[in-house]
Amino acid sequence: MLLVASGCSSYADRLRDVRTEFHSGNLVSAEKFVDKELPKKRRAKEADVLKLERAMIELSSGKPATAERTLREVRDRFDFLEQKNIAEGTASYLTDDTHRAYAGEDYEKVLIRAFLALSNLMHDGGDANAYALQVNDKQRQIIEAAGEDADKNPKLAYKHVALGAYVSGMLREATHRDYDDAKRSIQLVANWEPEFASAKQDLERVTNGRHSAPGNGVLYVFTLVGRGPYKAERFERPTQAAMLIVDHILSAIGKHTVTPTFAPVKVPVVVVPPNRVQSVSVLIDGKPAGLTETITDVGELATQQYAAIFPRVLARTVVRRSIKKGALYAAKEFGQVENPLGELAIDAVGVAWEATENADTRCWGLLPNKIQVRRIELSAGTHQLSLRPATASGQPLGETHQTELRIVDGGNAYVLANFPSTTMVGKLLVSQEARPDSPPDEHNFGARKCLTPPIRPADFPEPPPEKAP
Repeated sequence: MLLVASGCSSYADRLRDVRTEFHSGNLVSAEKFVDKELPKKRRAKEADVLKLERAMIELSSGKPATAERTLREVRDRFDFLEQKNIAEGTASYLTDDTHRAYAGEDYEKVLIRAFLALSNLMHDGGDANAYALQVNDKQRQIIEAAGEDADKNPKLAYKHVALGAYVSGMLREATHRDYDDAKRSIQLVANWEPEFASAKQDLERVTNGRHSAPGNGVLYVFTLVGRGPYKAERFERPTQAAMLIVDHILSAIGKHTVTPTFAPVKVPVVVVPPNRVQSVSVLIDGKPAGLTETITDVGELATQQYAAIFPRVLARTVVRRSIKKGALYAAKEFGQVENPLGELAIDAVGVAWEATENADTRCWGLLPNKIQVRRIELSAGTHQLSLRPATASGQPLGETHQTELRIVDGGNAYVLANFPSTTMVGKLLVSQEARPDSPPDEHNFGARKCLTPPIRPADFPEPPPEKAP
């Protein structure tokens, strides 16, 4: 019983430490904590989710290429773990869900691809559109795999992640020719995020086929705002009380007693902490350029999707308890236990066995609460960008963070900053084509370097009509 009482720390306990360091801006300490936990054999089933935490640390530290490699590794691993492991699933009913390999929640599988797009965009951009398309494709796969019956498939009501469609539309528009593709993507954004007010302006612009005015380029400011969702352990007291009543009934009418439900019924729940920071104020050359706007509400997404599958999570917990009680009842029957002291001893073992259960609190704990964006058309040349965390109404909070960037005629530039609180964490990332040290005779277009300026439709006037013979 002392061994059971001492127990093992849950993932939620370990996550608390890394979240504290990360949100305080101590990225070196947070990364050391993850690197210390990864090699431990007893943490083997947490390795993938620990790598997700490390990817967020790498991205905020100004290492987007490294973050992309880490995210890609976990993406492939999660895809592999979608295959059912019957032996592992059966074993988890004798222990708990923490003994299964963690294959990620549905929202995490989709967001891995969203952050792959952002990470690639911030260092190369060559694969950003492919990752963005994977966001939409993975959402479709998850929903279709659960069946078409609306009564049996709670995933049909899942809220979609609009970031992938937004990035795809943004990159298609930057070609100055694929406006039809851009329009289809932005229409998805408008459908999936009706509160994203900029979608209306974006649709009007791509419909008219105008990326930017001659002599101008476009800056996209992406921000990760607020502390995001994580899992915590909760005691499901109504379920525990109901099971205890059933135990009493079965013990009264059965030949043997049933192990009483004294150990708490533990389940994981998604928690979204309160956040003061709701947006980021953007200034260009000292002049206000608006607030960043939510393109994906991660907290809402995680809460809504987990609520849809929670009945199944609770059902697994109840079934697990029932299997354990049934196994001990069978042991009494098989061993022909008649002595009350013998039954009491087996019941004590059962209570201890049930007390070893832990809720599966593994999760991607360093996600932001919201992913936001602001599109700003600027004249080609060098500009001073200032970012400051703010409330939803724009009231400033915390310090201002500045950087100098270069806008290319007809091209896109990208900035990424992380504001989990009133203090920015890590570095303010600037994409390659937006860096002031880019050679003046090089033009960067569509997140790729090229030696000639972007081609605009106006560069190719209609040919004169042929003369009649």
